[in-house]
Amino acid sequence: MRGNSSHLSLPSWLDGLSHSGLRPLAGIAGALREDQHVVAQGIATTYNSGVNEGRITDVKLQKRLMAGRAGVPLLRHRVVLIAHLRRRYTDRPTSAPR
Repeated sequence: MRGNSSHLSLPSWLDGLSHSGLRPLAGIAGALREDQHVVAQGIATTYNSGVNEGRITDVKLQKRLMAGRAGVPLLRHRVVLIAHLRRRYTDRPTSAPR
């Protein structure tokens, strides 16, 4: 689903969520509707921010784990280490267990 067809179906999909009778889904629909143009753009383009989102998640996780017990240099060190480990283990070929 690319181009205008995905944009045209988004409002009806959000309406379906809103009228589902499930408050969490209605809440998600409301939040998505506030940024509907951005959501439609994300659906219609091939751009992917998944790698950046993963890095942001790593930083937030380390910040929470350390809970103010260490400064920025240690946080930076841990984030760089995690990025290194991610590259190392995601670049490995996977094999089925024997």
